[in-house]
Amino acid sequence: MDKVARSKIPSWQPKIDRDEGPMYLAIADALAADIASGALAPGAALPSQRALASALGVDFTTISRAYNHARDRGLIEGRAGQGTFVRMRGVSRQQSALTGVDMSMNLPPLFDDQALAARMWREIADIEQTGGLPLLLRYQEAGGGMEDRAAGGEWLASRIGAVEPGRVIVTAGAQGALAAIMGTLAAAGEAICVEELTYPGLRALAAFTGVRLVPLSMDGEGLLPDAFERACRAEKPKALYCMPTIHNPTTANMPLERREAIAAIARAHGVPIIEDDAYGMLPVSGEPTLAKLAPDLVYYVGGVAKTLSPALRIAYLVAPDLRAASRLVGGVRATTLMASPLSTAIATRWITSGTAQGVLSAIRRATDERNRLARRLLPGAIMNDAGFHAWLPLGHGWQRGAFVSHLRNAGIGVVASDAFAVGAATEAVRLSLGSAGTVADLERSLNVIADLLDNPGPLSEMIV
Repeated sequence: MDKVARSKIPSWQPKIDRDEGPMYLAIADALAADIASGALAPGAALPSQRALASALGVDFTTISRAYNHARDRGLIEGRAGQGTFVRMRGVSRQQSALTGVDMSMNLPPLFDDQALAARMWREIADIEQTGGLPLLLRYQEAGGGMEDRAAGGEWLASRIGAVEPGRVIVTAGAQGALAAIMGTLAAAGEAICVEELTYPGLRALAAFTGVRLVPLSMDGEGLLPDAFERACRAEKPKALYCMPTIHNPTTANMPLERREAIAAIARAHGVPIIEDDAYGMLPVSGEPTLAKLAPDLVYYVGGVAKTLSPALRIAYLVAPDLRAASRLVGGVRATTLMASPLSTAIATRWITSGTAQGVLSAIRRATDERNRLARRLLPGAIMNDAGFHAWLPLGHGWQRGAFVSHLRNAGIGVVASDAFAVGAATEAVRLSLGSAGTVADLERSLNVIADLLDNPGPLSEMIV
């Protein structure tokens, strides 16, 4: 064999069964096996991706995915300007997580569908042909144009039924919607009822505006109607804010009978309901929204951050009637002026083309994979089959401050119950399963969390 031919033979070639699952996984598994057997020593140089692709007769993308997957598993590492090497030993599991996962921000999981991602970007580029320069150099009217409001109604139809576009308002995210609603319904010193664990963004708004929050007791199925009834009599609240579907943080899902009871109590006392349906699109089917049960009472907020794209920063606010919609448009104008015209145009394009539904389906599939992993590794976590966050009550003597601190030292972020509590906090944390870049990243982090739960050690009661 001549020198040129020998130079094209890579330093390592895996022994793989081409009929056993995806090729990239087979390559990564072969790499793991050779490292475990000692055939590949720590620090050993690996062939370039192109050289290995040529030797195995596969495309470059397959090798790239295999190396990325092996890197996510902590098997290999890249060195700038030098290449790829077997990872050196002596790095603990917690230390390896230092490159890892901040599970504090609740994000939809990244999905592995390159064709769908390309379609999303292509449709963003296509907006130039229809929007032109005015889309970039002109303001959008407060509340959105009628085309965009109609698209919002189309997106929400499966949750609230058909709605006239004039009742739909495009806002700068769910936070923008809540700011407009609270500014319309309650003044400083007045009360709004909330679940005893509630959305931190609403707590921040209440603190800023001086609105008083009245916590309502909950159980595993959400807020208790009796607690709402008592608060209506004692506090004369200006509104009820709640999240009946995949509650944040507890994942509780309110059954139909309880939704009907809440709507009946609100009607009897003349209390408007603010329904935050941030996660409502995730279940393929489910209980009807409060907005569907009592459309004349409900201010419905359907954001797209959890079900389409956090980057768009828009939400759709549906008012009980046209008069209320007009007041809310004034609230939008006074607080955020308008939603981003470019983001709004992207959302409208994705919705009307059907791309949004494809993204939602991809998010559902990726969520299911992560949920199955979390249920296996953290059997004590409380989860909803369709949601991508978990509520983890802390047993084994752990206090939440110490638990969060230990995870932070391991490079993992979670949120303690204090962020959600209106009143006394419980010993629990929320985990976002979607924020990890890959399932392998999530698995590593969940293993660290499981180990910590099982081995609290002497510092488990440390107050931080």
